[in-house]
Amino acid sequence: MLLDIHSEIYSWIRGGVFVLFLYHLIIYFQNKDKLYLFYSLYLLTMTVYLSQPLINKFIPNYSEYINFSIQFLAYGLYISFARYLLDSRANLLEWDRYFEFVTKVLFFLAPIFVLIQILLGYQFQVKAFMVIAPLISIFGLFCFYIIITKIHDSSAKYFVIATLFYLVFANITFLELFTGESVFLNVGVESLFFIYQGVAIQSIILSIIIGSIIKKIEQKSKNAEIRLAVKLKEMEELKMTVLQSQMNPHFLFNSLNSINNFVIKSDVEKASDYITKFSRLIRVILNSSMSPTSTLAEELGILSLYVKLEQMRVSGGFEYIVNVEDNLNLEPIKVPPLFLQPFIENAIWHGIMKKEGEKTIELTIKREGDTVFCIIVDNGIGINKAKELDHMSQKRKFFGAKATENRIRILYKNKDVHIETKDISSSTTSGTQVSISFPFN
Repeated sequence: MLLDIHSEIYSWIRGGVFVLFLYHLIIYFQNKDKLYLFYSLYLLTMTVYLSQPLINKFIPNYSEYINFSIQFLAYGLYISFARYLLDSRANLLEWDRYFEFVTKVLFFLAPIFVLIQILLGYQFQVKAFMVIAPLISIFGLFCFYIIITKIHDSSAKYFVIATLFYLVFANITFLELFTGESVFLNVGVESLFFIYQGVAIQSIILSIIIGSIIKKIEQKSKNAEIRLAVKLKEMEELKMTVLQSQMNPHFLFNSLNSINNFVIKSDVEKASDYITKFSRLIRVILNSSMSPTSTLAEELGILSLYVKLEQMRVSGGFEYIVNVEDNLNLEPIKVPPLFLQPFIENAIWHGIMKKEGEKTIELTIKREGDTVFCIIVDNGIGINKAKELDHMSQKRKFFGAKATENRIRILYKNKDVHIETKDISSSTTSGTQVSISFPFN
């Protein structure tokens, strides 16, 4: 039975490996993860290798052309699969380039051995393989040591065990090749029996590893969806309350629309992160809205949360710089809640948003005598050009900034309150500067 390569035990193993190839190929087409692509292709090449005795019946001398080449191709695909499975770019960064190099060498050897068969014959292939095979085994043992010592994960250990099984059984099969004698036929065993067993055991262990990975991914996705559902519920509870706050309703609408876009794109993690930041911002705003004033320090804290949300929405992001004069204590400085937010919003959506390249908003806070200055500078297109491009009523678009100006004047009873907006564009630069000055308490 073990001498007949066409017997059931060999057929079952070949069929099982081929089924695993189809299964993982389907998984790849579903999620486009190259882990499954490389593993499925590895299984395909091993199916071809194990099926050589069958194919030889229909294509004479087929094995002489494909026997060694298909092995090199399989080993190259296996290393590619291992790099994704072990995330060697992150976990084995200093060694990953060597793995990549060996992979390229193996892919190079595959067609070279076909060329050797055409020009020099099969025996020359055997001699060349007898030199290369021990090097592959040594490389494998070296990799096992690196993986075990560098990656402390159960998947890595099981991967080493699976590969070691194949390596041992494959080398047993190659004994006949190295000795030149029918070692196993004399004891009633086909030489390929051992490599069949190695492939079978390896495939079972690797399938278990991949199954556990799929389970972890599904659990992670499920947990993320649960967190998102909880946060969306929190959003619903906050929604009506937020409408009563002093936040710009346009920002609320755009934020909810951004969350909706993230969900539509199945970017659950980003949606969850956005909702977390947005919920935190709303809570802070609601707390601050209970008082007619807040400190300038609190205002900068709220503004920081707001800017982080806007940076997630703006394509490519932007740089936000805050400069506070040394030794200036912001705690005693009273300001209306969210008095800077509309100006920052205008700088984003009417300035830098319409500009290509690097985008920057800089907020400077300083004191000169009894006057506090808040200066907002952006490198956007400039307010003059923004007014030309905006067809909507400027009164409607910049309502938030105008309302804030009135609130500051009311707070300080119109004493020494000045708000100036000017275009600072030149032949080489562009941008807008907003200067807000009010009395130091």
